[in-house]
Amino acid sequence: ATKQVTSDHVKWVGVINHITKVSTLKAGYADMAHDLDNVLAFLKENGITSDQIVVSPVFMDQNYDQNPSAEKTYTLRQNIDVNSSDVKGIGELSKNIKPLIDKGVVFSTQSVEYTYTKLPEERVALLSSAIMDAKARASKLAESSGKSVGQLKSASSGVVQVMSTNSLDVSDYGSYDTSKVEKNIMLTVKASFSLQ
Repeated sequence: ATKQVTSDHVKWVGVINHITKVSTLKAGYADMAHDLDNVLAFLKENGITSDQIVVSPVFMDQNYDQNPSAEKTYTLRQNIDVNSSDVKGIGELSKNIKPLIDKGVVFSTQSVEYTYTKLPEERVALLSSAIMDAKARASKLAESSGKSVGQLKSASSGVVQVMSTNSLDVSDYGSYDTSKVEKNIMLTVKASFSLQ
């Protein structure tokens, strides 16, 4: 059984980056704080509230240079997650970060993930539809041997596949494509019926 749905939640992950030397590490952290202020102001200007924003700590990764005598450098990075039900608005905003770049903020989009929050409810409805479909298929098979399908003896649910529209990318363990707003939910069942 399949059903097409529209994502009702979006998670936008952006990241601030700075490369700094050991000798300028303090200034690098100050730059990160300044850039974070600019990003938060930008989000607020675009209607995103503080309860929709999660700011990670600043992470520091050492950069390895081929020249062993060169001063050590580090990449400072900080993630900013935006969680919202405004799927269209956040999707568009993630593509229009030029105002931040114009201010000298080294900010980029790491990912935009679209999800559907009513999946558990849909799964129950799809299970019923899948069993009805299974019975219809079993009836066609039974007709060829002059039999008819009786009661449902057993049924087991397969994994849920959440795929982009027109995609056939399925997995034995289930799949969940978060790259597109429009999705298809697919559920399979294995059903056994008595014959009469």
